[in-house]
Amino acid sequence: MYTQGQNIATAVYHPLTIQPDDILQVVISTIDPGTNEAFNVDQEDNSAIKSDVLNAPKRLSGYLVDKKGDIELPVLGRFHVAGETTEAIKDSVQLAALKILKHPVVNVRLANFTVNVLGEVTHPGSYVISGEKASVLDALGLAGDMTIYGKRDNVILMRTENGVQKKVARFNLNNTEMLSSPYFYLRQGDVIYVEPSKSKAASTDMRATKTYAIAGSILSVILIVISRM
Repeated sequence: MYTQGQNIATAVYHPLTIQPDDILQVVISTIDPGTNEAFNVDQEDNSAIKSDVLNAPKRLSGYLVDKKGDIELPVLGRFHVAGETTEAIKDSVQLAALKILKHPVVNVRLANFTVNVLGEVTHPGSYVISGEKASVLDALGLAGDMTIYGKRDNVILMRTENGVQKKVARFNLNNTEMLSSPYFYLRQGDVIYVEPSKSKAASTDMRATKTYAIAGSILSVILIVISRM
């Protein structure tokens, strides 16, 4: 659809909020290297195993959010992070660090912002998003875009909220209305599925029929040869 000169409504972006089983990277920096080491112990012990696009195991370092929604940082102790944004968590850690450190710099990042793109895309698989703001179109781009057999008018997004609640949204990529959908921006754990078109099914059936016909002809020739021996 060509929309030159028209105002296109877009979705309102809401920052990601942390959930149990998320992995947070928390780095506290000061001018003292020794202090930095004490406050930033190896986070590998708190990490989890995820898969990258090639389905190879990949370890994500960070602090695993427990079932209560908490993480525990060296020296500073426990912080309740579930339902909070990374910016809010950064402010809380910064406030706690200021009580015992001079001019600390705190960085907080969600390490496991992962989405799965399946179906009729060039490279289906699991993708880790580097930032926190990404859309359905970004995910399809990471997967190499849809194949010629993908249904552009019925892209499905499946989302789990609060650990149990499942929600399903459908997008028509031929219509700019998708840009205003509340599901346009991704959340950690989202699954995008691109359905195959009817032409894909028909093409598959034709190839299967051709294969069976060739196999049948070869078998007939073999039987004729055997019968004449």
